[in-house]
Amino acid sequence: MAGTTVPFTPHTPYAPMVQLTLACLALAAGVACLATRRRQLDRPGRTAVWGGLILTTPVFAMGATGLPAYFVTLAAGAGLESATGLAHVLLSTALTAVLVLVALSYRRRLAGTCPRCGQRHTGGHDAPLLHPRATTAPRRTRKLAYLLMCGMLPWAGAKTVWTLGGDAFGITAEKWKESNSGGSDAAKALAEAGIDVTVLAAGLGFSLVAGLMYPWGQVFPRWTLILSGRRVPRLLPLIPAWLTGFGLSVYGVFLVIYAPLAAFGVLPAPKLDTDLGATLSGTLWLAAIGGTAFGGLGFALLAAARSYAARSRPVCASAAAGGGGSGGADSGGSRRRSPVSGPPS
Repeated sequence: MAGTTVPFTPHTPYAPMVQLTLACLALAAGVACLATRRRQLDRPGRTAVWGGLILTTPVFAMGATGLPAYFVTLAAGAGLESATGLAHVLLSTALTAVLVLVALSYRRRLAGTCPRCGQRHTGGHDAPLLHPRATTAPRRTRKLAYLLMCGMLPWAGAKTVWTLGGDAFGITAEKWKESNSGGSDAAKALAEAGIDVTVLAAGLGFSLVAGLMYPWGQVFPRWTLILSGRRVPRLLPLIPAWLTGFGLSVYGVFLVIYAPLAAFGVLPAPKLDTDLGATLSGTLWLAAIGGTAFGGLGFALLAAARSYAARSRPVCASAAAGGGGSGGADSGGSRRRSPVSGPPS
């Protein structure tokens, strides 16, 4: 109403009607969340609640996909492009996470299990939570994640070649540096050292994948000083892994499919960047290796996050005492349940 610009992309703002629609959907999501607290809902009521959650969650998840771009920009020292855009992305991220948790809790309640831990046990749902010991992901999960991460090597190699002064895919280092001349001083300094800022961001993604697969992602390691030995909040790595992994995997699959179809004329060819002096073949090859890089990182994040969610899943103390188990059978195929330890929280 005040005419404040909220960017959807760097050069395209949200239309006022879109913002009004998002506000109405947020209200609908709030009503659906409140309705899940009612114990007695008829079938039309449950259908309406599920419809509200299923309709609104993907909408706000799409609004949260820009969070990695803001993170990379801030990490590179380029400054904040838009305060309203960052606020919109953060709110969308928080709302998406909460809606997913509400939907999961409601599904468990309808199934007759504990809405907190998903186990069947006697007693109330306010017992202390017990968390399993920190464990390493199964070998199959680790092999899959590392194999998917290998898809980043051609893309990272091309970026490194350009930063070191070489030519790749019909694009010279001079042209590539000219196209990135408007970057921050930090990004330029990294480029002079042969490090592209997007490759550095991919390295942070690899660190997140590793943290999801090894014990130091569940318990803060010694070098964190004050936090050393404390349990890592479960959603702290899971939310960025889920959101980033979903967006990257979808985008990567699109590029991998688009590149060969465009090469054979089935789909329209991409618009060539004349400033870079790019050729059609070079652009399509870049799209293909970009798809394997983004898709590989995205699917690696999803695979590692699925394993992490299973291994770190807490249980109510009453369920553990009653032999309900931790429900921690890992996605990698391990059926051994992790014993719970540590003080209840």
